[in-house]
Amino acid sequence: MNSVVQAVTERIIARSQKTRAAYLQALQDAKGKGVHRSALSCGNLAHGFAACQPVEKESLRQLTKANVGIVTAFNDMLSAHQPYETYPELLKAACAEVGSVAQVAGGVPAMCDGVTQGQPGMELSLLSREVIAMATAVGLSHNMFDGALLLGICDKIVPGLLIGALSFGHLPMLFVPAGPMKSGIPNKEKARIRQQFAQGKVGREALLDAESKSYHSAGTCTFYGTANSNQLMLEVMGLQLPGSSFVNPDDPLREALNKMAAKQVCRLTAMGTQYAPIGEIVNEKSVVNGIVALLATGGSTNLTMHIVAAARAAGIIINWDDFSELSDAVPLLARVYPNGHADINHFHAAGGMALLIKELLDAGMLHEDVLTVAGQGLRRYTQEPKLIDGELIWVDGPTESLDKEVLTHVDTPFQSNGGLKLMKGNLGRAVIKVSAVQEANRVVEAPAVVIDDQNQLDELFKQGKLDRDCVVVVKGQGPKANGMPELHKLTPYLGSLQDKGFKVALVTDGRMSGASGKVPAAIHLTPEAIDGGLIAKVQDGDLIRVNALTGELSLLVNEAELNARNAEEIDLTERSFGMGRELFGALRSNLSSPETGARSTSAIDEMTA
Repeated sequence: MNSVVQAVTERIIARSQKTRAAYLQALQDAKGKGVHRSALSCGNLAHGFAACQPVEKESLRQLTKANVGIVTAFNDMLSAHQPYETYPELLKAACAEVGSVAQVAGGVPAMCDGVTQGQPGMELSLLSREVIAMATAVGLSHNMFDGALLLGICDKIVPGLLIGALSFGHLPMLFVPAGPMKSGIPNKEKARIRQQFAQGKVGREALLDAESKSYHSAGTCTFYGTANSNQLMLEVMGLQLPGSSFVNPDDPLREALNKMAAKQVCRLTAMGTQYAPIGEIVNEKSVVNGIVALLATGGSTNLTMHIVAAARAAGIIINWDDFSELSDAVPLLARVYPNGHADINHFHAAGGMALLIKELLDAGMLHEDVLTVAGQGLRRYTQEPKLIDGELIWVDGPTESLDKEVLTHVDTPFQSNGGLKLMKGNLGRAVIKVSAVQEANRVVEAPAVVIDDQNQLDELFKQGKLDRDCVVVVKGQGPKANGMPELHKLTPYLGSLQDKGFKVALVTDGRMSGASGKVPAAIHLTPEAIDGGLIAKVQDGDLIRVNALTGELSLLVNEAELNARNAEEIDLTERSFGMGRELFGALRSNLSSPETGARSTSAIDEMTA
């Protein structure tokens, strides 16, 4: 094993000893109760299978066959989840082929950040993760199931499903992806037209035409944002079938993989031959594997919160120091937009997950001795699925990249580190992703331009007040303030300023898109403004240093002056009502810091306090 990967893993194991032990004991207690349907009264059980077919009722009465719960995030407004409409019947039929039963246990909400970017609804996005986790638990709480299939792909949906699933850690669970849409307009061209629109060079019609050619059909968006980062993470953690992440929705291989997922989860139940509960698959080593793979591919900064929160649900404590140390040791092996010009389909064609995992395993960057839904050992994931004469088989994946501008090898990396860095200074702690930032733009020392709403930047840009070196500071955007929306609307403006030759950076207690790009952005700043963070005292013109080479994030104002200043009060009244936001006040006010997952507390926290 690579010495840094090993050291970080051992540190996480030691740090998590008490919380992980409590979680595993809870898992053992639940497992020891056997088939849960046996605990149900006759009335309970009759309600549970009332709508089943006679043969299914008999199986569930006798407690001899597995019952698989399906938790689905289907809606046909979200392109990535539209294919899920037909999955339940297909999965039920596949389970029946191996003598098991499947029922839809419940649905969870699935909002599209692409639709809500820059809108009030985006302030529910991060909060929806907690709702999804709770909805998953509600669906599985009927004590009817021996395992589950989880249908979700995008942004907060996968982390929410995973957190909810881990509260039933004694059950085997398998994620079922639907795959990315086929490639449309090149991402570089889409970004160019967005900047032209911000500059007033093209109109709304041209912008909408470009966006429509990019997001054009069912399937996941093809850039390497949070949705595709989720899929990569799940596969490397062994939570979905090898090679299943990036097969297009209309590919016949997709249907074959879905059927196999259903059959495999039946084998993983306590009634099957390969019992593998999700709470044992998700351990310290598999969590580190997920982080390493994300760093090696320039994955979404959103996962610096989501992995923390999901790991904590399994009693595992990680922090940004772990991310940063691993990033210094892990080479960047993929160039997928915004870290390059290619999209996720190009990555898949170049060798995809099988080659990536092989490279990282051979270099000692991934733990091989882990349990997965495909069996013991991660080496199984260096194979890729093929459909030959109608039969699904796995064959050895490629050993050489088919496009070295998209996916390269450990001995010829795009850069020697993963490009994610912990930023520290008197402003607090933040993360920055620089894998898409040119080295010449990684150090910015400039006067602050302070706003508390991303929509305010538009007018400043149009008035020419930003035509200079500057650090844009957007405060009042943290989890407790307004649910920590992504500040995606800032990207075209800041990118345009950088293209003009100005030194620009962003500092915020909010989030950027999973497609964080070429402008240095110190994000997820903690403590946030309304939690006593120094960002609340920053004023227009204050000099700020953002040094992504050394990890320094400093407000260059003397301490005496800062002590004399009062934190500027941020009016959150308008952000607390409308678009359903008033329903989430209690949840929002109890979220933890971004570094601890921006999460609500759990029973594991209380058990180990």
